[in-house]
Amino acid sequence: MDPLPKNIVRTMCPMNCHPTLCGMLAEVEDGKLIKVNGDKDNPDSQGFLCVRGQASQEIFDNSKRILHPLIRDQRGEDTWRRASWNEALDLIVRNMEKVGHEAVAICPGHGTAANNFGLMFNVQLMQRFANLYGCQFLSGVMVCWGLGGFGLALTGTMETNTKEDMAENAEMIVMWGANIASQPNTARHLVAVKKRGAKIVSIDVRRTETTAQSDDVFLIRPGTDTALALALMHVIINENLYDGDFVTEHTSGFEELSDHIRDFTPAWAAKITGIDANRIEALARQYAATGPAMILLGGSSMIKGSNTWHAARAIACLPALTGNFGVAGGGFGPRHGGAGHGRGSGNIMAFDQRLPGNYVADQMSEITDAICDGRIRVLLMMGSNMLSSYADSGRLADGIDGTDLVVSFDLFMNETARRFADIILPATAWLEELGCKATNTHLYLMEPALTPAGEARPMHDVLIGLAERLGVESFYPWASQEELIDAVLDHPSTGPATVASLRASGGIGRLKVPDVAYPTHQYQTPSGKVEFFSSRAEQIGLPSLPVYDDRSDLSYPL
Repeated sequence: MDPLPKNIVRTMCPMNCHPTLCGMLAEVEDGKLIKVNGDKDNPDSQGFLCVRGQASQEIFDNSKRILHPLIRDQRGEDTWRRASWNEALDLIVRNMEKVGHEAVAICPGHGTAANNFGLMFNVQLMQRFANLYGCQFLSGVMVCWGLGGFGLALTGTMETNTKEDMAENAEMIVMWGANIASQPNTARHLVAVKKRGAKIVSIDVRRTETTAQSDDVFLIRPGTDTALALALMHVIINENLYDGDFVTEHTSGFEELSDHIRDFTPAWAAKITGIDANRIEALARQYAATGPAMILLGGSSMIKGSNTWHAARAIACLPALTGNFGVAGGGFGPRHGGAGHGRGSGNIMAFDQRLPGNYVADQMSEITDAICDGRIRVLLMMGSNMLSSYADSGRLADGIDGTDLVVSFDLFMNETARRFADIILPATAWLEELGCKATNTHLYLMEPALTPAGEARPMHDVLIGLAERLGVESFYPWASQEELIDAVLDHPSTGPATVASLRASGGIGRLKVPDVAYPTHQYQTPSGKVEFFSSRAEQIGLPSLPVYDDRSDLSYPL
């Protein structure tokens, strides 16, 4: 890798399109950003930078960017006045102390991960603050892939194979709600799969860029993925197409599953999904007979409905039935929020010091209830826009309007801030502070290229200011942001790497993780096996086996 000119800074795109994260080169002259380009030396993106990444340079010198703390004394009126950081932080702390720590909530958004997605040290730092102070922490995963992750986790199948393994070894790819337009770094590997003759099947609710490249396309009715997966299992089990050795050695609950899927015939699923029964049968036979076969789950679209954790549960059973876990080219391929075997990071969240209290469950409906009934009275929105992310936004808006204080820490005025914020704090952009991102295979150091605009501050400075005023001890024990990043990098899968070691290697480091998930067939369940039958689900009052939740008779079935 050739050294860069002095005015070129290697960084990453601020968009969080995981599993696609793209390398970026920022050209700077006289302290100003001139342009951004894709980084051809980035092993993941290889020079690709989409239109969103290219447009990110418009953040800088933008006349609408927030550059100073702002306060308005009357919510609902567009009468903002400039304030000092001290005044803004003091006002926040007075309100936090007035309502008590359990009535304070931190709501993180994707904006705080612009320079650390994959390591998520900003989210870890917010969680650390919430644990040590004893306030609510409203995890953002349920806005994104949380329901799907829940279904996969109950089954014990969270790990993913790499895109490189997919390109080299998969003989069949099932793109289930996944679109290469939102995974451009996966796209070229999918092309490689097709060139060597492997089959590509798409299951989606509409025609996409991926369906155009597929050998077979199944257009399914929205919200009926569970029914299709159950019917596929019906065929695989009833026709003895499953891998008996794998099922015996590495799964539990097969007998219960076999009884459970008896009535879920392709004919039954055809009426629900809109896919002909004979096509469902053919897909099941092809998937079971073609090895290795890999499923790529859609990042968020498929798991936005009310019954979608069941879909993830049901689909997760398919690779286990066919013996596709723990093999090259099998299992699950790259997906949003996915990670390979052994991949991880250092933990700075201090969960062992979490103060006892009445904490709101990380579900949209529970959070909205807590805001509406007054359990949450001070809302700290850190890079988030709740009204654009949460369901039932009208009711949520009414609840937010009744809170004592709303704070927005962001680059621009978003809808929630414009309507309800009392204080707005200016945030730094990704080129204005040190960062580090991680894909499923690599680490990327993000050196600062610009000085912070106006009075913008990084998020850790804001939390430090609050912690000092509130008397939260040991919140930030690191001497610098570099030390904090080193603490998060302190994990076997990174090397462990440090900021200094990444800097010495040109800002790019390879993770020490295998290309194949579950190489030892140890699954993340109490039994250590893939669990068709989940006792954990049963213990909390949920179905122990995947079920199709028919909501077609509701006014809003999705």
